[in-house]
Amino acid sequence: MDFDLIVVGAGPGGYVTAIRAAQLGLKTAIVERELLGGICLNWGCIPTKALLKSGEVYEQLGHLADYGLKVEKASFDFAKVVERSRKVAAQLNSGVAFLMKKHKIEVIEGSARLEKGQGAPKVVVALKAGGSRSLQAKHVILATGARARTIPAIGLEPDGERVWTYREALAPKAAPKSLVVIGSGAIGIEFASFYRALGSDVTVVEALPRILPVEDEEVSKAAHKAFEKRGIKFRVGAGVKQLSKSKTGVTLALEAGGKAETLEAEVAIVAVGIVGNVENLGLEALGVKIEKTHVVTDSHGATGVPGLYAIGDVAGPPWLAHKASHEGVHCIEHIAGLKPSNLTAPIPGCTYAQPQIASVGLTEAQAKEKGIAVKVGRFPFRVNGKAIAAGETEGFVKTVFDGATGALIGAHMIGAEVTEMVQGFAIAITMEATEAELQGTVFPHPTMSEAMHEASLDAFGKVLHI
Repeated sequence: MDFDLIVVGAGPGGYVTAIRAAQLGLKTAIVERELLGGICLNWGCIPTKALLKSGEVYEQLGHLADYGLKVEKASFDFAKVVERSRKVAAQLNSGVAFLMKKHKIEVIEGSARLEKGQGAPKVVVALKAGGSRSLQAKHVILATGARARTIPAIGLEPDGERVWTYREALAPKAAPKSLVVIGSGAIGIEFASFYRALGSDVTVVEALPRILPVEDEEVSKAAHKAFEKRGIKFRVGAGVKQLSKSKTGVTLALEAGGKAETLEAEVAIVAVGIVGNVENLGLEALGVKIEKTHVVTDSHGATGVPGLYAIGDVAGPPWLAHKASHEGVHCIEHIAGLKPSNLTAPIPGCTYAQPQIASVGLTEAQAKEKGIAVKVGRFPFRVNGKAIAAGETEGFVKTVFDGATGALIGAHMIGAEVTEMVQGFAIAITMEATEAELQGTVFPHPTMSEAMHEASLDAFGKVLHI
C-alpha cells in the first residue's frame, strides 16, 4: 500500500477530510486536477462573498445621508472589484497548500481515474506535469464536487461572452448594463444582488411560483419585496423555452401562465442547479451506483464498493461547503473506528444577498407536513434597538417549535448579518434545546441577536417588545 488514504478532490470536503485523516495518523495523499480549495475557495463561496461585500459597500454609499454623512461622485472600478475577489481566493488557496504541508499530506496534481485494485480501488493519476502515477491505498474517498447544470438543448450553455454560469460571472471584463438570471436559488440571487448593487438592470426568471423556493414561504415573500425595492425585477412561474444569442445580447423565450413572452438582456447567468462530477472516474466499471449524477452512499459515505467512499457535493444535496466538510470528518472518523461526529446535525443554509437570508431546520410548512403541531414565533428588526441604531431595520426572525415537546425544530431569518446569527439556532437544534433553554438564555443588549430571543418568546405568547 502506498497510502492509508487517498482523497480525490481538494475542495472543502476533500482537504478537510485529508487533514482529519492526518491528525488520526493515516498516511494520506490528495489528488486535485485544478486548484487546492476546489470550487468553493476559488470560484464559489469565497470570491462571491468578496464581490458581494464590494456591492454592499457601494450600495450603502447611496444611503450615507441617513447617517449624517456625505460623499460626492461615488463610483467604482469594476476591474479592481474583480481583482480584489481573485486576490482573496488566491490567499485562501495558498492557505490550503500550507495546511497540506503542515500535516504532511502529499498533494498530487492531476486527474484521477479508479480501477480495480487490491481491496480498495487503485487510483491512476494523469499528472499535470505529464505521465501518470498508479497508487494503491487502504481507503479512497471521492470528493470530486459538482458543477453548474446546463441545458444545451435550449441554449442554456455558457460561452464566456453572452451566457455565463457562476464561474464566468465571477470575473468578466465589465459589468453588463443588463442581465437576466435564470434561477432564483442562492447562487442566482447572490449574483442578481451584486450586479444590481453596481447598477446593472437585473431580471430574475424562476420556473417555480416563488423565489428562493427552499426557504420558508414568509421569508421568500419578504425577500421578493426587499429585492424589488432595490430594483431587481422578477418573472416567477416562468419557464425558459429557448435562449438565443446575438452579437449584442441574448433573447429568452418564456412561457408563463400558458402565454409566451420574450425577455432581452446583454448577458444571461444560468443558475438552474448542480450536477455531480462523476464522469471519467471509472465508477461504472467498478459497480458504483449513480443516481441523477450523484454517487449513492450509506450514512457513513460508503459506496458499496470495498474501500471506496464519497462525500460532499458528489454524494448529493444539500450542495454546501460546510456539509461537505462535516461529512468528510464523519466518514474518516468512521473509517478510523472512532465514534464519528453527528451526521444528523442540522445544516444551515445562507444567502449572502442584500438583505441576507439564513435558515436551519424545518420550515413551518415542512413541519406541518410531518404532522407536527407547531408553535411559531416572529420578531421584526424594525423594533430591535441595535437594528434601529444601525439603520438595518429590514427583515425578521421566525422560529418554529414542536408544540408538544417545546423542541426548536426550525429557524428562518432575513435581515442584516443574519448569516452570522443563524449558528446560534443551529447549536440549539443540535443540542435538542427547547423553548425553556432559549427563553432562559441571556442575549446581550443591544444586539441584533435579541430578535432571536424575542422570536422564541413570541412562539409561546411571552414576547416583550411588541
